[in-house]
Amino acid sequence: MPLADRIALVTGAGQGIGEASALALAAAGADVVAVDIDGQSASDTASAISATGRRSLAVQADMGDVRDIDRMVAEAIAAFGRIDILVNNAGVTRRAYIMDLTEEDWDRIHRVNSKGVFFCLQRVAREMIPRRSGRIVNIASIAGKGFAGTSNAIYAASKGAVIALTKTAAQQLGRHDINVNAVCPGIVRTSLYLNMIGTIAEKEGVPMEAIEQRYANDVPLKRANEPEDIAAMVVFLASPGARNITGQSFNVDGGLIPD
Repeated sequence: MPLADRIALVTGAGQGIGEASALALAAAGADVVAVDIDGQSASDTASAISATGRRSLAVQADMGDVRDIDRMVAEAIAAFGRIDILVNNAGVTRRAYIMDLTEEDWDRIHRVNSKGVFFCLQRVAREMIPRRSGRIVNIASIAGKGFAGTSNAIYAASKGAVIALTKTAAQQLGRHDINVNAVCPGIVRTSLYLNMIGTIAEKEGVPMEAIEQRYANDVPLKRANEPEDIAAMVVFLASPGARNITGQSFNVDGGLIPD
């Protein structure tokens, strides 16, 4: 178990990429703090981890609220004494054309995807710096690298911010032996994605499977990601094998965009 006795904190752990990452980290030996704005979802993930024999803690918290971030970290430290791994995953979006986006969309998306990621990284780094050790994995997106199929322009801007933050944080935290990297998923079969596919299918009056296949056909490997595909990269970046990797953003997209 490459992550035996490590303590991981995963935001947005109630479903999708966050849930898969929390379970994969536990399978690799880590004890996991599962955080989600939906307290029941966080509890469900924590229970699934506990069933594997690893220790777990569920925390309900809003990653757009700095006070909630402070409380989340305090609860994690009280329970486990430290945080070795942060998976900065919580995020929001909606599908919209650039001319239909509003100031409310900007504030809502950047509140979590940009502000939340920064202050979560900063707060956890405060715990890692004295110990001179830590792994931070930010979940960005190929949308932040210009993917034409992004859900909307504001979401793309927020994920571009995560990629830029990753580079600067890696440069400034490296002296404390803290690695900071980003994972940039392509199409991932999360509930959010499937809901979007369902909306398009209803609008066009075609089966949902046809829309899924249309999107998959654009991927060189001809398949969308499952959340577990992203989780596998998260586990690697948290593992000893990635000890000399920092400041990078890795696409997991089946070849959708070159990088």
